[in-house]
Amino acid sequence: MNGESSIFAGHIRIMDTMKVSEQTLQQIERALRKVAAKLSDNDVEPRFTDILLQVKQESGELLAFDDDDKEITRCVVEEWIGNSDEHFYEEVQKPLRQCITQFKDTWEEINVLKPFSFVLVGEDHETIADLYLVDDDVVILDGELMAGLEDDLKAFWEKLEKQ
Repeated sequence: MNGESSIFAGHIRIMDTMKVSEQTLQQIERALRKVAAKLSDNDVEPRFTDILLQVKQESGELLAFDDDDKEITRCVVEEWIGNSDEHFYEEVQKPLRQCITQFKDTWEEINVLKPFSFVLVGEDHETIADLYLVDDDVVILDGELMAGLEDDLKAFWEKLEKQ
């Protein structure tokens, strides 16, 4: 696509090259505010380290789970309803990261064990993308920053074994 929007099932498809609507950003932000509110209770011990985000193409639902797969909140992002684009999960990462990043100060205050991350997961809770990782002074916004880490670690161990 050349950045133009196309109509699918009466809804605008969100393409990485096009601007996401203000309504979509507001719906994502509202869901993230609910997550933050539910995790701001400092009277209980922090009990998990990941916030899993799941987006359903058919219904447009955005669901948030803790790492025990307990639902924290859900909302419907109207622009995502019925989107059957094969690149859908790549396309939703940008607005999700954008909204998560806007709440950077909030995430530092929530009652979650560090390091913690926001992870985009599929229907079976398999990891699609690491959206946001926080470990005290380190914030990683893009999973691509971690690309090759496993290879580097393997090479390091091999080098140690040879010595």
